[in-house]
Amino acid sequence: MEQTGPNFYDDEAVFATYMHHRQSTDTPNDTLEKPVIMSLIRSITGKRILDLGCGDAAIGRELLDRGAASYTGIEGSHKMAEVATKKLADTTCQIIKQTIENWTYPHAAFDLVIARLSLHYVADLAPICTQIFNSLTPAGRLVFSVEHPVITSCDRGWTSGKMRQDWVVDNYFTTGVRVTQWLGGTVQKYHRTIEDYFHFLNEVGFIIEDLREARPQREHFHDVQTYERRKRIPLFLILAAHKPE
Repeated sequence: MEQTGPNFYDDEAVFATYMHHRQSTDTPNDTLEKPVIMSLIRSITGKRILDLGCGDAAIGRELLDRGAASYTGIEGSHKMAEVATKKLADTTCQIIKQTIENWTYPHAAFDLVIARLSLHYVADLAPICTQIFNSLTPAGRLVFSVEHPVITSCDRGWTSGKMRQDWVVDNYFTTGVRVTQWLGGTVQKYHRTIEDYFHFLNEVGFIIEDLREARPQREHFHDVQTYERRKRIPLFLILAAHKPE
């Protein structure tokens, strides 16, 4: 039976596999997604930061070390929230065990909202975009990443547990729920087009600043073969936008 995002990561086997994977060399998160996220975040000195789907909140400590005024992590997975709380136990950060959909967003409380690979687990993204918009101060910014729509469109051509050699893009404009095998479990995600993400932001009033597809950069890789492989297809879609002043 497929699981939603938070429940998926609370599965013992999935959680163990994920944590092991994140400690590997040349992971897509570290080589592709994070460098773009950090470049789009820009200066964070004195900023109040909200992280939606914060996972283990490793980025929280890094942002605090770079001068952030505060960091609030929202995490629906019990296991992830527990790790995040321990990781930031010696700080004044707040890790809230709640889903992105059910948390009550305070008005104009943050200067920056980030969401790293969490929004593709949200069924109805439009109201979340409105909540994020309202939670930001004037000129506040949103930077988020999702699995690239060419990946979420269809998982045919991939045998779980084996290195994928072919990617099938199909049913691209048929958006909605997708069920896929990943990390030894079955998870439910939501496919949207690039156009969809653009319009979700635009319709609530965000001014879109940048769109990236995490093009591989050689300096981020230890292994040249992994670098060459990552040039075959985009894995991530990353957008930056801000609220008008």
